[in-house]
Amino acid sequence: MALARARRNETGFNYWPGFVDALSTLVLSIVFLLSVFLVVQFFLSQEVTGKDKALEQLNAKLAQLNDLLSLEKLGKLNLDDQLSQLRAGLASAESERDRVKGLYEGLAGAGSDAAGRAGELNKALDSEKQVSSRALAQIEVLNQQISALRRQLAALEEALEVSEKRDRESQGRIADLGQRLNVALAQRVQELSRYRSEFFGRLRAILGNRPDIRIVGDRFVFQSEVFFDTGQALLLPEGRAELDKLGAALTELDKQIPAEIAWVLRVDGHTDVRPILNSPVFRSNWELSSARAISVVQHLISLGVPAQRLVAAGFAEFQPLDTAATEEAYKRNRRIELKLTER
Repeated sequence: MALARARRNETGFNYWPGFVDALSTLVLSIVFLLSVFLVVQFFLSQEVTGKDKALEQLNAKLAQLNDLLSLEKLGKLNLDDQLSQLRAGLASAESERDRVKGLYEGLAGAGSDAAGRAGELNKALDSEKQVSSRALAQIEVLNQQISALRRQLAALEEALEVSEKRDRESQGRIADLGQRLNVALAQRVQELSRYRSEFFGRLRAILGNRPDIRIVGDRFVFQSEVFFDTGQALLLPEGRAELDKLGAALTELDKQIPAEIAWVLRVDGHTDVRPILNSPVFRSNWELSSARAISVVQHLISLGVPAQRLVAAGFAEFQPLDTAATEEAYKRNRRIELKLTER
């Protein structure tokens, strides 16, 4: 009987080696997937860093080209001033030349008319000839000065053309850099829009379909009764619970959004149109709406949300959702709004 049991053990199937092989294969697969994930994460971080450096270089080049453009404009103004002065000098020289030439022609005519007179006029004629010689010499000097002025004027006009050409080239480069910068900024805006969509989707899933929480455009709207008693700015326990969910989502979002994207969560407080009466704390709806927004912000900060990512604003009764004078309209207008936006 013992011999038969031994034979059954010898012929039985051993599952242990197969189990070890399967477990080893599973461990190797997990290690391989983790390695692929780390490599992809590394290349993604390198890509983001490269884009940031390229954007910084574009901003530096844009600032440098603006400086060069300012210098070119200043040089162009100086050239224009020199050109105006030379043109004025040229006009004055030409006027003086015409005056002297007219004087010379008048003297020459007077000399020819007096040629037939008696000898007593010979001295006067000699004197007139000497004056004519001096006038001719002055005309020659003026002609030389005019030629020099024209050469300077041509040189300045050439320099002005070169300056204007460089100015046009600089403007073209600035326009190109501006276009590239706008593309980069548009990409940043798209990134923020993507994170905003993810944040709102996550917040919608966390808060659920509650009738006192609505989505209006790009904002989450909470009825004030969720957080506060009537005329008060002290958070209720159920309001703190809702903010705890929101704080967890914001903390996770801050880890995902790149640091260079200047995002903030704006908390807006709103009241209905009815004035505050006999309140020892708040004298107006301005104070009440602002105090409620600040209470929400302070609680989020206590949950670990960075203070620089939060903004509190009070709008009193001046941004109503419903202008009707009914209790339902008053309830809709008493609200806290959350908006993820740029600083």
